[in-house]
Amino acid sequence: MRVFLGVTGASGAPYAERLLRALAAADCEIGLSASRSGIEVIATELYGDASLERDDVLARFVGDASAHVTVYGENDFKSPYASGSAKVDAYVICPCSMATVGTLASGAMQNLIHRAASVALKERRKLVLVPRETPLSSIHLRGLATLNEAGAVILFAAPGFYHGPKSIDDLVDFLVARCLDQLGIDHALAKRWGDS
Repeated sequence: MRVFLGVTGASGAPYAERLLRALAAADCEIGLSASRSGIEVIATELYGDASLERDDVLARFVGDASAHVTVYGENDFKSPYASGSAKVDAYVICPCSMATVGTLASGAMQNLIHRAASVALKERRKLVLVPRETPLSSIHLRGLATLNEAGAVILFAAPGFYHGPKSIDDLVDFLVARCLDQLGIDHALAKRWGDS
C-alpha cells in the first residue's frame, strides 16, 4: 500500500510517530512531508528542543522505518504525491492543524501537504485528517464540514477510554488504530469493543 503522510503544526506528534511506525510495520510505502510548523511541533513534543535542525528532526522521526519512507520537502511539487496520475492508495494528515483545514476547505494549496490532500479529494481517494484543536470555532467547524462533504474522513485526536488504557502509549495506540482501520490496514494496536 502506498500512503502519503503529512505532518502539520498542531499538537499531536506522538500520533504521527506511532502512525509512521505502524505503516512501516504493515510494509507500506510512505511518502512523508512535514511543514515548517510540523517540524517544530515534532522537535518540541518528541525531542524537547524546538531549535533542532529540520534534517535532524526528520532523521530521528523516521528512525528505523527509513526503508519504507521517502521524505519530501514541503514545497516539493515534483513529488509523485502532487499529481493525480500517481498511484496512491491513501493520504493522511496527522496531526492536521486548523490552518491546514482552512486552507484545504478554501481550495488553496500553499505546500505539498495541501496539494496532496487536494489530489486525494479530486481523485476521490481516501483522505484522513486528524485534527487536534479544542475548543472549535464556527469557522473551524465549517471548514471541517466542507472537507467531510468533499470526501475526507475527519478523525479527531480524541482517544477513548473503554479499552482500559494504562499509559499514554495506550491512548496514542487507540487513535492510531482508528486511523489504520480507516486505511484498511490490519493491526492489533488496541482492543476492539466486545473483544475479551
